[in-house]
Amino acid sequence: MASVLRSRSTLHLPITLSVVLMVLNATLMVCWIVLLAQSTGWGALITGVVVFAVILAGLSFYMVMMIKEVRLNQRQANFVDSVTHELKSPIASLRLYLETLQMRTVADEQRDQFYTVMEDELERLDHLITQLLEVGRLDAIGQQAEMEELRLDDVLKKCAVAACAHHKRDVAATVTFELVPAVVHAPRLVVESIFRNLLDNAIKYGGDPPQVSVQLHVTDRGRAVTRIADNGHGVPAELRKQIFRMFFRAGSELTRRQKGTGLGLYIVQTLVRQLKGRVTIHDRPGQSGSVFEVDLPGKATA
Repeated sequence: MASVLRSRSTLHLPITLSVVLMVLNATLMVCWIVLLAQSTGWGALITGVVVFAVILAGLSFYMVMMIKEVRLNQRQANFVDSVTHELKSPIASLRLYLETLQMRTVADEQRDQFYTVMEDELERLDHLITQLLEVGRLDAIGQQAEMEELRLDDVLKKCAVAACAHHKRDVAATVTFELVPAVVHAPRLVVESIFRNLLDNAIKYGGDPPQVSVQLHVTDRGRAVTRIADNGHGVPAELRKQIFRMFFRAGSELTRRQKGTGLGLYIVQTLVRQLKGRVTIHDRPGQSGSVFEVDLPGKATA
């Protein structure tokens, strides 16, 4: 962690240096233009202004790119910290339980509890590795997977069951459905990955207990629109564009208590775009929580 903080602090120098150079350049250019105009007239003044504008635009572009790189560096550093913790924690837990089982006699009831915890830790590892693999093959998923006529309402129910099982929640008590029969033409793997990630987030960041609403309707324009609402704390308006970036995790204390890598929503947006769709986030009218809306090409079916 200390090395990460040191690497971030070293970024302050190039940013500060760039700002100072921009100010000095602007000052020198203004002085040069004024002196040139006084000695040679309006033609030189106009030329100087144009050159100054071009240089200033170039420096501004450089600054914007520098800031983007700094932010990406910070997100990557957060990602490395998070993945390191996510990998080491379950491994340490598994090692502890295995050593306990090997070194001393354990009652049957306690042994069963150990096995349950170990299974949970393995599922946690599997979920993390699956996300990392998905990010690495996002382009391949969309290009190589076979297109199918999928009943989207059935896919949503299946993903909700899987998400509830992952979080040890009862589906009937956690998720409510308002679905119309709808069909989308898309690879099953892609569609399931989109809604598995969204439903996992809805339960993970929901209230205590989480309450998730899943709605599906088809518009007259031939779009299948899915709305997944949770009862969590919601996402501030200023973060709603950023949450779909790779490695991004909101900086609130609540979010930092949650396990994660900042990859889930990036995966969602990338795959939705591959399907010529759109994903957006809204507030819940009159309630706490967020609504993720996925708009895909689709049609109603009997």
